[in-house]
Amino acid sequence: MIIELPDTTVSKIAKALVSVREEGGAVALGRVLTLIIVMRHGVEEEVIEAANAASREHPMRVIVLMSDPHGPDAVADPRLDAEIRVGGDAGASEVIVLRAYGAAGNNSESLVTGLLLPDAPVVAWWPRHTPKEPSHSSIGHIAQRRITDAATQPDPSAWVSRLGVHYAPGDTDLAWTRVTRWREQLAAVLDQPPYEPVTAVEVRGASDSPSTMLLAAWLRLTLQVPVDWTYLDTDEWSGGIKSVRLTRPTGDTLLERPTPGVAVLTQPGQPSHELAFPRRTLRECLAEELRSLDPDLLYGRVITDGCTMLVDERGSRDERGQRDE
Repeated sequence: MIIELPDTTVSKIAKALVSVREEGGAVALGRVLTLIIVMRHGVEEEVIEAANAASREHPMRVIVLMSDPHGPDAVADPRLDAEIRVGGDAGASEVIVLRAYGAAGNNSESLVTGLLLPDAPVVAWWPRHTPKEPSHSSIGHIAQRRITDAATQPDPSAWVSRLGVHYAPGDTDLAWTRVTRWREQLAAVLDQPPYEPVTAVEVRGASDSPSTMLLAAWLRLTLQVPVDWTYLDTDEWSGGIKSVRLTRPTGDTLLERPTPGVAVLTQPGQPSHELAFPRRTLRECLAEELRSLDPDLLYGRVITDGCTMLVDERGSRDERGQRDE
């Protein structure tokens, strides 16, 4: 069920929510958090669908706030249109879609504070256009967790390299969430014989894959060994991480995707294993980030300490190479 509220106010929206609950169309007592999705007009349905799917694991109130302070709507007459979606149109959540035009979109915080679930955590998600400092933004400073997505930025690699500059506890990025399977598989390999130290690591990935640097930084931080990370041309590999090679005294362990969706694990003295490695969906990544609302301390160390190690060591290698020439 979708309830349209054109040219409305936050107070009227809150009253409409109460009316919907009293009529039995939605139950707020089971909601565990409020998810605020901040985006611009025109690309909301895919994101709402992912939130609805994730809500089956995490019942929540979803507030989709759409405005474009620099677009054509910025000069429109001030107006707030809203939709309330419940039942089959909202999964296990209740969705409030706010479309702010003109000056009505200037104060984002005032548009959402009257709609937050009482005494429930707040998570902010920027699926595409993201403030440079999410924790200092009007929505970010009221949220316990702040989710960004480097893969949707104009320059994903540059975005990842700057994640640590303005990091605040509670920040996370879906580029980090997408490497969960790689981290799990590599950790499982190192937990099996032979228990030998890793002496070097090589990570390769697509040129538009921000997860490549994050996986390399995690390995550098965890194993405390040099990590060589390389971006491949799109004609050589497109779409995510290509391979990870762990060098140990008895030989190399290679986890490589020959084709998207499939990985082959090769280890010395053992037969190769083919593993299912599909690209994680937006719904899967969002659901994983909502499982724990405490700050991801490992992510914080990876984007600050781990990425700094990678960049500094690469700079040192390049400088030595120039001297040798």
